[in-house]
Amino acid sequence: MDYRDRIVIDPGIRFGKPSVKGTRITVGDVLSYLASGMSEQQILADFPQLMHDGIHACLAFAAERERRMLNIPAS
Repeated sequence: MDYRDRIVIDPGIRFGKPSVKGTRITVGDVLSYLASGMSEQQILADFPQLMHDGIHACLAFAAERERRMLNIPAS
């Protein structure tokens, strides 16, 4: 999945936090819901504007960010 088709960073939406395109739901929101134990089905039921691909785009975005952080040399 190419998360760049589904994740946007817009200073006018949630202070520029990475968000699911067409919503005000941030990547951090979705990750927090998953980390708290909510299932994908529960998240989709609570946020009907969110789609399955949006949740997976959040995970792909987080995975890419993690890979990039691992490449930063320690000081």
